[in-house]
This record gives sequence, C-alpha cells and structure tokens, in this order.
Amino acid sequence: MSNVETIWLEARGTLQATLNQETFDRWIAAIVPLRHEEDTVFLGVSDDMFREWLTINYEGLIASALSGVTGDSVRVVFEAGHVPAVAPERTARKVAPPLPSASLVRDGDDAEWNRRYNRHFSFSSFVVGENNRFAHAACFAVADRPGLVYNPLFIHSPSGLGKTHLLQAIANSLHAAGSRLRIEFISSEEFSNKFIEALKGGQIAEFRAVYRNVDVLLIDDVHFFTGKERLQEEFFYTFNALYNGHKQIVLTSDRPPHEIGGLEKRLVSRFEWGLTADILPPDLETRIAILRKKQDNHAVKLDDAVLNYIADRVKSNIRRLEGALIRLVSYTSLTGQNVSLEVAEKLLAGVVDEEAAAPVTVERIQRLVAEHYDIRLTDITGNRRPKNIAWPRQIAMYLSRRLTNLSSPAIAERFNRNHATILHAVGAIEKRMEEDAELRRIVALLERRLGS
Repeated sequence: MSNVETIWLEARGTLQATLNQETFDRWIAAIVPLRHEEDTVFLGVSDDMFREWLTINYEGLIASALSGVTGDSVRVVFEAGHVPAVAPERTARKVAPPLPSASLVRDGDDAEWNRRYNRHFSFSSFVVGENNRFAHAACFAVADRPGLVYNPLFIHSPSGLGKTHLLQAIANSLHAAGSRLRIEFISSEEFSNKFIEALKGGQIAEFRAVYRNVDVLLIDDVHFFTGKERLQEEFFYTFNALYNGHKQIVLTSDRPPHEIGGLEKRLVSRFEWGLTADILPPDLETRIAILRKKQDNHAVKLDDAVLNYIADRVKSNIRRLEGALIRLVSYTSLTGQNVSLEVAEKLLAGVVDEEAAAPVTVERIQRLVAEHYDIRLTDITGNRRPKNIAWPRQIAMYLSRRLTNLSSPAIAERFNRNHATILHAVGAIEKRMEEDAELRRIVALLERRLGS
C-alpha cells in the first residue's frame, strides 16, 4: 500500500465517524487516493460535477481529516476521471445517488446551462415600460447583489407578462458574470414533483441537501403550493435555511402572497418579509416596443403600420402579442408575400375577436353560476348557507379570483363578504378540484362559456 493510500485510509475512517452513513456512502466512499506531493493530496473522483460538489461542500472537512493524519497542513485537489478499481462497500439500503443540482453548472459547461436556461431571457432583451419598471429594477438589483438586497423578492402578475423572463434573467446575468454561486431555477410544480419522488425513494436528505445549500433559489408560480400541506411544510424549512444563511430567494406568483388561498399564514408572512413587486399589462407604447424587439429575432420585418395594428388590438399579455407576430412572420416565410394591413386583419381576425370579447366581470360570473346551478342571483350574494347555495357561491368566488384582475377585497365587496372569505373559498375549490374530476369538468365548462 502506497503512502497516499495509507494516509487516505486513516482519514477516510475519521470522515466516516464524522459524517452520517448516507452522506459518507454517497460522497466520500468512492474517492480514489492518487498521490501526495509536498503539502497537497490529490484525490480522484468520477466527473467534474462530483468534483465541484466536493470542492464546495466538503473540501475543508476532508483537508482537516488529512491534516490530522499527516500532522501538517494539507491542501486537497480533486481530479475528475477516476473510478475505484473495486466498488466501495455500501450500506444494506441501496439508493441511486442523484447528480448534484443543476445549480452547480459552471461557465465551462455551457451545453448543460443552455439545456436548462433560455439565454434569450436576459435583462437586455426585456422591454421595460411603466407597467414593469419597478419589478425589472428589483430583479436587476438582486442579480447585482444577491442575498444583500430585497430578500426575498416576490414578483406577481397575471400569466404571460414576463415573470419567468425576469427569473431566468437573474440566473443568466450571474452566469455571464462568471459567478460561482450555486443557482437553482425551478417551477413550483417541478419542485413538488421532485419532493414527492424523494419521499417515495427515501431520498429526502439528498433533496434537502440540494435545495437548502444553494446560493440563489428562483421558484416560479408558487401559487401551485396551494393546499399541499406537506410540501408547504418542507418549503417553510427550506426558506428558513436559505434566509438565515443570507441566500437569495426570488418567487413569482399570479397574485400577491396574502391573496394566495390555501397557503399557510407562516409562509405568507415570510413571502412578505422582503420586497413585493407587481407587473401590469403593458401599455400601447410598450407593446409596440416589445413587437419591435421580438421582430429582431426574425429575418422577416413587418411594416410599422402592421406592428401598430397588432399592438393596438392585442392587449392581454405578451405571449399573445408574440403569437400574433409569429403568425404574420410565418405567413411571409411560407408564401413569400409581404403582409399588408389588410392581410394582417384577416390573419389575426380570430385573435382580435378573442381580445375584443366581452370582459369577464364578477357580475357575469355570478349570473352564469346561478344559471348553471338553477339558483337565484340573489342567493349567490346573499347570506343563506345551505350546501346547494354555499358550494356554487364558492365556485363563483374562485372564478372571480381566477378570471378577473380584481383584488380579493374588491371581489369580496361584490359578494357582500370579507376578503378572508374569498381566500377560503379559493383554497377550498382548488383543493377539491385536485380530487374531484366532475368539479374540474364543471369549472372548465364555466370558463369556456365565460370566454365565448
């Protein structure tokens, strides 16, 4: 046995006594001793991701164990591309070791970064207007000084107005600057799925090791946590671990924290600890600027009159705006014909008709729900509470919160209730819909009728 093997064997025993067995099996047991040169011990690992993880999380501990054996200060260097000649012994419970979080992707692995992030989602490609200026500035400040300003940062808006763009812009900005911070961008639905998989596979410790040890956590659409008590509890402790460690947290939702029904009060409180910023639908000037910016990505260029027509008629969100642009650009690409204003009007007739449809109001929702359940409109807004009235009333409250831009207090006024009642109703319907396929069908039917 070589000198470095002897040193490593003894240090390995110290580490095994220090760490829990699962952590030791996962990260230490497969390390290969390579050589000992002066004050440096070279250790072999399987790949670059494994090397990065050990460097960030266990380099100091391993160096300390080696120094205890040699009696001198030891520096550790990990080299990728080495596997043990004999597989290390494992405990009886075999768990497939997950790869370290994608947050550990570095500048040297652009292919992996590009797989997880959209480089087009940058601050420079985000069109700033009066509707989103504050949210953009807050995200830019977070990217410049993560963990030091606006923590947590909570961005809310209706769908399609740029929340995901800003989240990924933070990640891309840090990556482009060569930051060595551990960054994790994930949707709340994906976070939930990974949590469930970890519970089923007995890997909850590994799950926590990933998400409680990042430097920047970016979670999209946290309203998806509604009604999921076990998930909310897990995220509560994840949030605390990151916040207490001065790590940056950025969250998005389709509504402000206090209006997310079915969310624990302690989570609502924490979401409001930092800065809350909203994004409103863009005004005409901003919509025109967005179209011009999006047009830069296409070889086909449309006349200003056509761009102005799109911006004037498509107002609801940026995704629909871009969809209208792509439809006209595709027409020119496929036919070789320029898009005149007359052609644009014909091609976008369906989109414009949808935009021009009667706006969804609380009053329309109340009338439709009352008609569907064959009850009086006054029952929806009255105080009677039999089940055949209370349940439709809650559905009407849920649809009002989902399909209008009104706040919970404003909706509550139209139902002669307080805003806490609206939040309760939204949470109750969302939770019931998870289990009741018939309710999901009815709600979808009512939504289609309101949109027609």
